[in-house]
Amino acid sequence: MLFPKIRQFAIENDFDIVLSKEQNFYPDISFIGKNNGEKIALDIKSTYRTSETTASGFTLGAFTGYFRNRTSKKNITFPYGEYKKHYVLGIIHTKQDERIDEYEIYSIGDLKRILSVIKDIEFILQEKYKIATDRPWNSDSKDIASTTKIDELREGSGVFAGYGVDVFDDYWMYYMTNDMAHQVDLPKPPYRNIKEYCEYKNKKW
Repeated sequence: MLFPKIRQFAIENDFDIVLSKEQNFYPDISFIGKNNGEKIALDIKSTYRTSETTASGFTLGAFTGYFRNRTSKKNITFPYGEYKKHYVLGIIHTKQDERIDEYEIYSIGDLKRILSVIKDIEFILQEKYKIATDRPWNSDSKDIASTTKIDELREGSGVFAGYGVDVFDDYWMYYMTNDMAHQVDLPKPPYRNIKEYCEYKNKKW
């Protein structure tokens, strides 16, 4: 349903579109400028509201693999380093609490009675670093997690927004899980959050 609008945007702004080859490839859509060849990554994500102010959040892609080896072509349409910008088109929705009888047979006239599985759909478009957090999706994951605060998703005011994309890249390029730290004979990761990262780098922003 979104693709015609995305295609219209590409035509109006002189972009070619390249879709990901596989479901697990990054990004979902690559925009390539017809005049300058610049590449822009767009990942499409969805999440559901957990309250009026929070959502379950998005995964924002791996912080290993192609993210660290920025010339790699594995699981990515073009090498990460070739993209000028990385955007997330986020879809926030509310789960449908009401239920219908899935075994009932409906006529065409009953279509308005059939409830959608989701409601209250909202779209956000932000650069990836602006909605990222300083933690993985979970303790076993090597995916970057987004903020779960809906206002921060709308405004692009996550933890890295004030630091900039270079700090975001550096933070996640060298971030370690416990297992990664143990593999290089470290007792624990050098940092686990942005405060410890700043202390580790001996910097004040």
